[in-house]
Parts: sequence; C-alpha cells; structure tokens
Amino acid sequence: MTALVMGHMNPDTDSIISAIAVADLNNKRGISAKAGAQGEPTPETKFVLEKFGLTAPEVVTDVAGKKMYLVDYSDLAQAPKGIGEAEILGIVDHHKLGDVTTSNPLEIWTWPVGCSCTVIKSMYDFYGVEIPKNIAGGLLCAILSDTVMFKSPTCTEADKKAVEALAKIAGVSDVMALGMEMFKVKSAVEGASMKDLVFRDYKDFDMNGNKVGIGQLEVVDLSILDKVKDGLYEEITRVKGEGRHSVFLLLTDIMKEGSEMLIVSDDPAVVEKAFGKKPEGKSVWLDGVMSRKKQVVPNFEKAFK
Repeated sequence: MTALVMGHMNPDTDSIISAIAVADLNNKRGISAKAGAQGEPTPETKFVLEKFGLTAPEVVTDVAGKKMYLVDYSDLAQAPKGIGEAEILGIVDHHKLGDVTTSNPLEIWTWPVGCSCTVIKSMYDFYGVEIPKNIAGGLLCAILSDTVMFKSPTCTEADKKAVEALAKIAGVSDVMALGMEMFKVKSAVEGASMKDLVFRDYKDFDMNGNKVGIGQLEVVDLSILDKVKDGLYEEITRVKGEGRHSVFLLLTDIMKEGSEMLIVSDDPAVVEKAFGKKPEGKSVWLDGVMSRKKQVVPNFEKAFK
C-alpha cells in the first residue's frame, strides 16, 4: 500500500512542501509514498509551488485504513478524520511532541528548529539522496516562511545553514529578495474572505480542557490589515461561538517585529496572565512576539493551568 504523507489542518507552506519532499525521499528509499494535504494551498504556498514548478498535493479528508507519515505536527487536534484507524509509519516535525500514539515502532525526526523542512534537508543528507532542484526551492521558501526570514525566535543556526545549502541547489542567488517577494504575496488581503484570512494559518489547542483557537496573519506592514480588522474580529467571534473558550488572532508585523493580538474569550484575563500586559479593548500589542509556537502557545498553556 502506498503511504500517504500529510501535514496539519489549514496547511501552510511548511506543511505542504514537507509532504511533497518526504514523499519524494521515501520513494527514492524504496518506500511507496505520495503527498496529501488537509486543504488547498494558501496564496503564499501557491506562489512557491508555481515558482518552482511543484504540484499541489491531493486534498484528502479521511485517512481511515491508510498508512501515514505525519509532517509538521503530531497533535490529534491537527489530524484528519480517521487518524485513529490509520497506521502511522513516521513523524517529521519541529513542534512539541503531541498526543498521537502508535501500535508499532516508527521513524521519528522531531528537532527543535524553526521549520520541518530544515529537518527534511538533513534527512536527504542522512540517506544520501540528492535533493531535486525544484524541491530544494520549496524547502528553502518554507524555511524562510516559518522563520519569518530568520527574524523569528524559533530560528536556529541549522535553519540558516539549510537555507544556504538549499539556495545553491535551487539556484537562488538572493534569498532575502525571494523572502520579501513571498511575504508580499502572504500579506495580500484583497479578494479574500474573512474566513479565509482567519483560517490561513489557524490551529486549535486543548488548554487544560478548554478548546482554544489561535490564528496568525503575517504581513510586511500592519496597516495593510486596517480595512479588514473589524471583519476579522467578527469572524473570530463567530469561530469562538462554535464551542471554543477563546479565539486569538495574531496580526504579526514582520518589519516591526511584533504582533497585535485580537481577543475573543470567556476569560480575557488569561491574556494578561500569559503576557503580563492588559488588553486595550479588543486587542493587545505584544512587542517582539513573532512565534505562535514558541512565544504564544506555551504562555497560554501556563495561564490556563
């Protein structure tokens, strides 16, 4: 049976490119595999796929009875329908180890780096498999995206070294120019619905028994979102009404290196508890906060205990 390689819900560039790359690597190792996704690519991911001539993975909604490789997550809350009836063969990730369990031993590559694609670059090296030029370009862009062009506190020397090596393979001479091009696409809000914007990079978490949603929009200038901020707030209010304790939306300014957080919560005091800063009305500015994984989720997990 061909194994399915899939990332998390509301897939970002790391999740999509990781699936493509791990499927490629597995096939070259003699393990039949194909990439899948839990949703359509975001505008940023479409830009990357088109730039390097890569094909978007097939959208798969139910994985019951499948053999699976998980990339860019290991939390059941981020898994597709049927994961309990799937056989998990491997995990490649850069987040905390989640609550996925298996009945058989499996291959796990989980590293404390800024992007799953940094791990995958090392996997190609470890197995002595050459990285195709187009996949190298995709891996490079995913690392630039996840590390916010090396500005995120999640970024490590391993991420920077991987980008340097991948740029040579992909034939990219100016990685920062490519990164800015990519983030301008990511910043675009014209024509997108409020739902699409909120769920462009959104994850649900279990915080001490409370369902908490945290989304993030990264833009090159926060003023880009001025016209849609009220609409975004209405949308996260609607999302919270679907049975969540709280929904938070990070509006991240990559040039100012900080985030405005929109807040809808049964207990807004958790924000001050988590960050030591009292919200002003519906939001709070968090200077230096760029990473949901490293700076937001751990703070909220402590605040909800």
